[in-house]
Amino acid sequence: MPRGDKDKYTDKQKRKAEHIEQSYEDKGVGKDEAEARAWATVNKHSGGGEKPGGSGSKTPSREKKTARTDSAKRAAESRQGHSRTSRASLESQSKESLMKEARSKDLKGRSTMNKAQLVEALHKLG
Repeated sequence: MPRGDKDKYTDKQKRKAEHIEQSYEDKGVGKDEAEARAWATVNKHSGGGEKPGGSGSKTPSREKKTARTDSAKRAAESRQGHSRTSRASLESQSKESLMKEARSKDLKGRSTMNKAQLVEALHKLG
């Protein structure tokens, strides 16, 4: 087998690779080359192994929506000449977004702060 473990591929992907490999061999391509091309084709079509893995958690659509909205507001503020850490940019973000930023900067006491206090603290941190 070329490289890597094929355990993460579905049975359908394995059958597809086998069929493609056989087709290349019928055309006179060597066994190793045919196998490499077959798996490359399967990867190209499906993006690699598709068996589920990882935590399985997905970002809820509500959270995605607020992230998009916050990002759009920050972009608008930037176009108006406000930097990312300016008070105007921070005030345009949701409290949830400010909490994430405070967490990433390891801001002490963030859990007890309201939105205005978060804006002030993040503004001071720069």
